[in-house]
Amino acid sequence: MKKLFLFFYLSLGTFFTVLAQAELPSGPYDLQTCVDIALENNLTLQRTRLNQEITEATLLQSQGQRIPSFSMGASSGYRWGRSINPVTNLFENNRIGNINLFANSNVTVFGGMRINNTVAQARKDLESGEFNLQATTNQVTLDIINQFINVVFNREQVKIAENQLKSTSEQLERTTKLVNAGSLPISDQLDLQSQNATNQLEVINAKNNLRQAKLALAQAMQIPFSEDFDVIEPEFEVTSYDLETNDPAKIYEIAINIMPEIKASEASIESAEYGVKIAKGAFYPTLGLGANVFSNYVDQPGFGQTEIPPFSDQIERNLSQSANLQLNIPIFTNFNNRAAVQRARAQKALAEVDNQQAKNQLRQDIETAYNQALAAEQSYEASLVRVKSLEETFRIAQQRFDLGAINSVDFQVAQNNLFNAQADLLNAKYTYIFRIKVLDFYIGNPINLN
Repeated sequence: MKKLFLFFYLSLGTFFTVLAQAELPSGPYDLQTCVDIALENNLTLQRTRLNQEITEATLLQSQGQRIPSFSMGASSGYRWGRSINPVTNLFENNRIGNINLFANSNVTVFGGMRINNTVAQARKDLESGEFNLQATTNQVTLDIINQFINVVFNREQVKIAENQLKSTSEQLERTTKLVNAGSLPISDQLDLQSQNATNQLEVINAKNNLRQAKLALAQAMQIPFSEDFDVIEPEFEVTSYDLETNDPAKIYEIAINIMPEIKASEASIESAEYGVKIAKGAFYPTLGLGANVFSNYVDQPGFGQTEIPPFSDQIERNLSQSANLQLNIPIFTNFNNRAAVQRARAQKALAEVDNQQAKNQLRQDIETAYNQALAAEQSYEASLVRVKSLEETFRIAQQRFDLGAINSVDFQVAQNNLFNAQADLLNAKYTYIFRIKVLDFYIGNPINLN
């Protein structure tokens, strides 16, 4: 029986595991799919959404304070020994059973505007949470784009390393034939063999870097990593961006009005302002209205009765109602109200500091992103010129090597210079694309690579 239960639970676990994996889109993944999966699985986003539900519950509770409360209930019990008979109101030494029915309702008529301010504060907290959710979504999206570009970049690096290895292998094969024919010295063959081994190691390192980049992307997406994990490369286009016109000051002027983290901090300040009003409201009198309905049944006869009256008759006869108006005037509260106001004002000051800190951080991020984009643009333009020049240099070196005008060492130098320049150009290209996308993000453009 134990083995049967063990097999059942293992099968059930395997079923749910396969079901969870089946829900994932099959790879390779495009950028939008990577972003969607990451946003769905990100635990920080899930925690923020759950906090929003808690804030919504707080808002609902605050709104409920505006309407009357209502409750009703009943109690039943027995008393022994000397006690007052509820019917005759006399002391008796009998067992007395009773059933009590009651209902009551209360409503706050005036509470120093604390209910309205509490509702307004909860709404601001909900609004701040929504902006925080947007900010977290943007951060996750930017991180996925960065990881995605890194995968594509390392995949291109593998292609460059493989092309370099292919070129060296072809030259080694040709040189080996010439050495065997006695046309070239053995040293040329040994140099190319060493270079070929070096290129093989570069291919291995490039593939390992690609695997690490894929692993980082899969982990950012919060999905299991497998060897067949891959991405679909979009059509990357290096678009021109006027960095001189869109300087950090102008970008900041736009970003300060649209970035959700700034709006979240501003909403927190407004929430803190309502907190101050709530604390001050405790100094005002509170006025409440209450109502109560009560009736009971006792298993004892009344005056001049020999039988116990029926339950319905007693409930109807003993029915009583009451209404009351309650006024509470705070005169001295052991400095509790004063301390609450002081805490609320300090909380507002903290919210203002957080807001200024968020603005400073945004300005610094924009300045950093701008300088990085400027450096990436200059590196990309310089790399284009460098690759173009080295391609011509390598073409000439190829011809001279085929004619025997230069040795294998000079040829390898020209070849390595070209491939290194191509790798640098690739790095500059993808770095520039990402840096420009970050600047576009700060001026309100969608976060994508299309």
